[in-house]
Amino acid sequence: MKIFGKITNFITEVKVEMQKVSWSTKDELVGSTTVVIASTLLLAMFIGMVDIVLSRFIGLILR
Repeated sequence: MKIFGKITNFITEVKVEMQKVSWSTKDELVGSTTVVIASTLLLAMFIGMVDIVLSRFIGLILR
């Protein structure tokens, strides 16, 4: 019986804490998602360029 009381208490506390959370608005969420996608694409392009340059450089050295 003790376990069910603990579970009930836990669920009650979770509900109370979830009411304290400040959720992002749709505009904030869209803005943040756009920033993450753009920065991920830029980083991927940068890493790709560095990879190409280093691959060609190493290819010239090993000839």
